[in-house]
Amino acid sequence: MPGNSFGNIFKITTWGESHGKALGVVIDGCPAGIKISEKDIQIELDRRRPGQNKFTTQRKEPDKVEILSGVFKGQTTGTPISLIIKNADAISKSYEAFKDIYRPGHADLTYDEKYGIRDHRGGGRSSNRETVGRVASGAIAKKVLTSMKIKTFGFVSQIGDIKGEKIDLKYIEKNSLRIADKSKISEMENLIDSVRREGDSIGGVIEVKSIGVPAGLGSPVFEKFDARLASAIMGIGGVRGFEIGAGFSVASKKGSEINDVMLGKSSGRVKFNSNNAGGILGGITNGNEIVLRFALKPTSSISQLQDSIDKKGKRKKLRVKGRHDPCLCPRAVPIAEAMVNLVLLDCILENKLSTIKKVLSK
Repeated sequence: MPGNSFGNIFKITTWGESHGKALGVVIDGCPAGIKISEKDIQIELDRRRPGQNKFTTQRKEPDKVEILSGVFKGQTTGTPISLIIKNADAISKSYEAFKDIYRPGHADLTYDEKYGIRDHRGGGRSSNRETVGRVASGAIAKKVLTSMKIKTFGFVSQIGDIKGEKIDLKYIEKNSLRIADKSKISEMENLIDSVRREGDSIGGVIEVKSIGVPAGLGSPVFEKFDARLASAIMGIGGVRGFEIGAGFSVASKKGSEINDVMLGKSSGRVKFNSNNAGGILGGITNGNEIVLRFALKPTSSISQLQDSIDKKGKRKKLRVKGRHDPCLCPRAVPIAEAMVNLVLLDCILENKLSTIKKVLSK
């Protein structure tokens, strides 16, 4: 199975299944001398952890990380870093009743079509539990980027038809839904509660911003910075839409309305009168803040009775049992932040490598 690795210089490979013994990640290309501890990584994993509140799956996983290699006396050594997170609360029997029936909205059918075999327990490799490795490696990237004064933060901007309008950064981690608009919390919580009681689920939108990003990251054509961000975000399970800056709204605008006018330079950075480009021009960062949004579909696992088929193509009915998020958005925020940080660090290291090549070629 290809496609388990991400990145060019700072490269990660995740491994493990939802109901296997453990999951983890191997990180190659991390610079030596970075101070990192299991506590630093655990902070980010705890933000993604299941069972946090009634709006997430009630699977009780401590998600305790263990560093197996690549760190000595609290610092990275430059060698591959291996991290492991053991599963502790997998209840596989919940999936026995429909191991031969394809769950609507899931990868059951496609995995069978491609590989001829699949781990039906919790979705196996297709489960969003795989993302613990992404968040763990993203924590290391975040540590490096923080030292460069680059900060990435995300928040839920919409659930169902309810949209947040205000952004209070201090409020994001103080509420169960990770929204930034305090005035919308009751309305959004009530909506999720309502669909949960109906045995249903609801989708939403997440916004991610990165500030302090230098100009010059990314490459033209196929390695554009926005293309790499799109790959990073679309690789998260359940994502069905992605946009940068003004996004899809540009379709109804004129060029005179959408162009970001340059006002001059200050402290080595170009100042713009707006940021419709989302901090990227020609696939390369322009020094403005990076702004992206993505839409998450409603959780596919719902307890309502649904029509489907089994492996032989016979029509069946099923009711998906188990513990599932009624809304994917709150726990997807740290996953998205991690993926953006991975792209940022990878591109920064590529630029440093390019500089070294220029020096050597002289």
